[in-house]
Amino acid sequence: MPDFALGLAALGRPAYINLGRDGVLPERRDVDAMRAQCHAVLDAAYAAGVRRVDAARSYGRAEEFLAQWLAERGHQDVLVSSKWGYAYVADWRRDAATHEVKEHSLDRFTRQWRETEDLLGPHVGLYSVHSLTPDSPLFGDLDLLVALGGLRDSGVRLGFSTSGPHQGDTIRRALELAVEGRRLFEAVQATWNVLETSAAPALAFAKESGAEVFVKEGLANGRLAVDPPPRVRELAREHGVGPDAIALAAVLAQPWVDVVLSGAAGPGQLRDNLRARNVALDPDALADCAEPADRYWATRASLAWS
Repeated sequence: MPDFALGLAALGRPAYINLGRDGVLPERRDVDAMRAQCHAVLDAAYAAGVRRVDAARSYGRAEEFLAQWLAERGHQDVLVSSKWGYAYVADWRRDAATHEVKEHSLDRFTRQWRETEDLLGPHVGLYSVHSLTPDSPLFGDLDLLVALGGLRDSGVRLGFSTSGPHQGDTIRRALELAVEGRRLFEAVQATWNVLETSAAPALAFAKESGAEVFVKEGLANGRLAVDPPPRVRELAREHGVGPDAIALAAVLAQPWVDVVLSGAAGPGQLRDNLRARNVALDPDALADCAEPADRYWATRASLAWS
């Protein structure tokens, strides 16, 4: 069965676009409260056998919280992945007009890798470009590609995450990139859920080519937990679990997936998510739930930070 990983997008900053967080996060989301919440979810994940954690420079203080947790608990068996490319700019304000800004440049990569390395050092086993799209300047920036190749050659595995309605094109193009005759990226993290299935053929290609496949947003930023399609509700009743577990079980059922991210905001949400481990679904059990990719991403873009 694929591994679960805990994603820290909802735990390193006071605001995010995920639905279903009200009543789960602390009422007062100052730095200390969010650090305690993050550590509580990390503890719950570790106790449940989860040994992978995914962060990013743009997830507020997620890397800092994770580094503190690793130092305090002394765990040596946690596999850490993180991402560069977005910068967090909200200054810990939930009502900020802009929360993160993307820049795929040599300067941004160099600075953010230094920041990640300072915090997490040898714990980082995978470092990924955050939210690669077909129009990213990365594809034509030779200096950046060479610098990435240098990090790869130092022993850090490289990957990329994707977003938007053209994930498939991005995945195939990025996996063709090579520096000094060697493929640059060894892992891909993409959005796939029962509402947005368009990346599946490209993810199958990635798996066949030897890349590690991570799936993010398996709950469609909470939509599948808060307002799931009727068939998801029906299967949840049949299996005695929540709709979140059904949605994540559908991800686990895909033959090309290696790692499934949970974006749980609290220990209870995480435990509910992990009940997907006990649900066996056919890969196409919820195929009728899929939306057109353009509509899905338009809906996602409309979600408010809160």
